Amino acid sequence: MISPEWPPLDFSEWENTRDTVHMWTQIIGKTRMAREPLVNHWWNVTLYVTPLGLTTGSIPYQDKTFEIEFDFVSHRLRIRTSEGSEHTIRLYARSVADFYAEYMAALRSLGIEMEIDKTPAEFDDVTPHDQDRHHASYEEKYVERFQRILIQTDRILKKFRAPFLGKCSPVHFFWGSFDLAVTRFSGRRAPEQPNADHMSREGYSHEVISCGFWPGDRRFKSAAFYSYTAPAPAGLADEPVRPQKAYWDKQLGEFFLKYDDLRAAQSPEAAILDFCQSTYEAGAKLARWDRSALER
Repeated sequence: MISPEWPPLDFSEWENTRDTVHMWTQIIGKTRMAREPLVNHWWNVTLYVTPLGLTTGSIPYQDKTFEIEFDFVSHRLRIRTSEGSEHTIRLYARSVADFYAEYMAALRSLGIEMEIDKTPAEFDDVTPHDQDRHHASYEEKYVERFQRILIQTDRILKKFRAPFLGKCSPVHFFWGSFDLAVTRFSGRRAPEQPNADHMSREGYSHEVISCGFWPGDRRFKSAAFYSYTAPAPAGLADEPVRPQKAYWDKQLGEFFLKYDDLRAAQSPEAAILDFCQSTYEAGAKLARWDRSALER
């Protein structure tokens, strides 16, 4: 029997809602990006899973701080300040432009003046947020399913992260690619890619192995767990990984375990941990990471 903690999440059914929520998270994430000093690999811009949804954590502003949280249970966006003030925005089927306008007005009402980059990042539609009136879907049941998946994935990725002694990212949500990820580092710099943009140069300045959960996009219309090694060592695609349903995707150049296959596993948690560990071992072996120094 499939556990309710792993509900169905068919891409075609929630595609419109996914796109709208994706753009909303970008607006909130860019707020943090505008206020936080750059941390290696853009760790200063991410969101974090909470019991209710996603949060920015504390963001500095002048002599105070504020936090923004998506509550996907009661479907509210909450903005709280260190002075004790709060503003709540209801989440419902409305355009990105309308959400943006109310959100910016809410910040101003709390004494926070803010400008953000209004052009979508890592998305196939670059309509500025304040002009985007065609992404306007919000079906609560799919958002709630996504929230339950994030909670379980966050818990399991933290368990996977725990025994690694080397440099490792938090388990965090990237609003650009719309995925929850954890990234391990070998400690060595990676060869610079001459054609990479400034985001990629910073993100992949060092050797990494990353794994996480991604709800898919129009290139790959399936939610999936993924894993990649960057730079990818020769022979990685041929390495055996677990569980049995995991495979190498030639188009995207990384390992995948489709979410629907994960849901059918006898123990989804064991399957995720097995996937993360086996794909890490494959990359670390071929890239000659010093595992004796990096692992407990």
